[in-house]
Amino acid sequence: MNQDKSLQFMQIAMKYLPEAKDQLDKAGVELSMDLIQPFMNLFTKVMHEAYELGWEEAKKELEHE
Repeated sequence: MNQDKSLQFMQIAMKYLPEAKDQLDKAGVELSMDLIQPFMNLFTKVMHEAYELGWEEAKKELEHE
């Protein structure tokens, strides 16, 4: 995976981390950096796949113009 994209995806995740923490706190789930790391890795994979899907769709649209 492109390291620049991974960094951008991680920055997006960090932007929404306070909101996620609030939701987890309300649900009674304590959030620590040890617990969050696997979720950040999963988020990065999801973002990469969504980016690739969007990229493929954009290429198809350009081909049809």
